[in-house]
Amino acid sequence: MKFIDIFYQSDDGLRLYARDYPSPHPDSRVLLCLPGLTRNSKDFNDLAERLSNRYRVICPDQRGRGRSERDIDPTRYRPDRYAADMLTLLDALDVERVTVIGTSLGGMMGIMLMVANPERIDALVVNDMGPVIEPAGIARLISYVGKMKPANNWDEAVAQTALVNGIAFPEYGRCEWAAMARNMYVMEGRQPVLDYDPAIASGLGSGSATPDLWPLFDMLPPQPMLVVRGALSDILSVATMTEMVKRRTKLQTVTVPGVGHAPMLNEAGAITVIESFLAGIDS
Repeated sequence: MKFIDIFYQSDDGLRLYARDYPSPHPDSRVLLCLPGLTRNSKDFNDLAERLSNRYRVICPDQRGRGRSERDIDPTRYRPDRYAADMLTLLDALDVERVTVIGTSLGGMMGIMLMVANPERIDALVVNDMGPVIEPAGIARLISYVGKMKPANNWDEAVAQTALVNGIAFPEYGRCEWAAMARNMYVMEGRQPVLDYDPAIASGLGSGSATPDLWPLFDMLPPQPMLVVRGALSDILSVATMTEMVKRRTKLQTVTVPGVGHAPMLNEAGAITVIESFLAGIDS
């Protein structure tokens, strides 16, 4: 499935990028897929190819990632700024309403967008993110985001990918790690480098205290919502997901076995549930 390259300008002057997977049905639902902290639009390629026979799928690179321009001011690497960029993108594409599928940081952005702009977000899929972010997971992110040494060659890039993500995908082999590395690295000359600005790490802070997001979660409007959790996640705990269901009784959930933070959403246990969720709100 081919996608269209979209370039647009943020309200503070950055050139930003998104992949647009068109649907054969002009009036179909539009899905906005938001990647995690260090990731980019390529992460959603499998999901987008599967869903674009029924839906239009838009997969942006947040500022400082992928083909989007890096910000000279690292204080602007923060969720509210990213969320504002997504509204600019939707306006540029003349898209009024979307269903958000957000992984990790993208899930937090989806919650923020739905609270602030309920008329534009008609449903939400949150992938491995909740109102409580586990300290162990934050500590793991702080240990490597923006701190990885450049890989000398492709084999080293694949090895680094496995080293950083092995805790989340213990059943992956060489083939899966190579595929993930292709999404995470880009060639600069003869050297593969991570496809994000190391300065995005500034938004993580020290990790000594994580924000209490329950007030924001409790403000969510009654639109349909699905939460996906990796069974081995160190970011979204079982206790947090249980409390989310208590506070929002119509919340749908699924736990993907054998993976941690965050499911790639190409796992059979994730994609079939997402398809069922979308079919349910379509009907």
